[in-house]
Amino acid sequence: MWLAAIQLVSGRNWQDNREQIAAELALLPSERPLLVLLPENFALFGERQGYLDSAETIGEGPIQQQLAEWARDYGIWLVAGAMPTTIAGSDHIHTSTLVFDPSGERKGHYHKIHLFDVDVADNHGRYRESETFSPGEEPVLVDSPFGPLGLSICYDLRFPELYRRLARAGARVLLVPAAFTAVTGEAHWEPLLRARAIENQCYLVAANQGGTHETGRQTWGHSMVIDPWGRVLASLDSGRGTVLAPLDPGLMDELQRTMPVLSHARLL
Repeated sequence: MWLAAIQLVSGRNWQDNREQIAAELALLPSERPLLVLLPENFALFGERQGYLDSAETIGEGPIQQQLAEWARDYGIWLVAGAMPTTIAGSDHIHTSTLVFDPSGERKGHYHKIHLFDVDVADNHGRYRESETFSPGEEPVLVDSPFGPLGLSICYDLRFPELYRRLARAGARVLLVPAAFTAVTGEAHWEPLLRARAIENQCYLVAANQGGTHETGRQTWGHSMVIDPWGRVLASLDSGRGTVLAPLDPGLMDELQRTMPVLSHARLL
């Protein structure tokens, strides 16, 4: 079993971003089963109106059609990190993760719960996702050959209670698609990722945006795969590319047998 994260430097145009993704998918190794995670904003990295204009209803639209085709054509589990999706009767939208199996069937989706409303000492300065997006309400697990997949998006990473709920519900692989800023990423990205893997004894796959975008925003990159002991198995500093590492189910089982932290937890 293999876990992969594709790192991008996405722009405003879906067709250009589509070509970036297609180029990486064409380089995937032949081993299967293979899970591939795309980053947050893989389809569009732009401004508010762009997200509103490109939002698709879950189960419909050309972006989702392409994702299903990729999953089927390459025989992979494809986790579409985060894209804008509509909310009926609302002038806001969700940012959502979609999971496709190797037949191209959508097996589940997750709406980002924690919205990034912060000030950062970078050239963008002010981030207010709540002006465009509405938060999701529920944690989501999706069954797969790799074990249950625990879904999350970017800023969720700072809220360990979400990952503990996913782990206690049976998650074996935690997924973190992101567009972490360069400033916050340099300070906190890897420590937070490794902590989530260690404390929940899960594999963790993190796919980040990794460069300077058309909007002028700078993202941190350093997409990686981390094992349940907290070891970084593969990582990519910046730019476009793919990181790949094997999943060993026996490692998770052994750790949970010898150090059963989930059953020892008393403050829930």
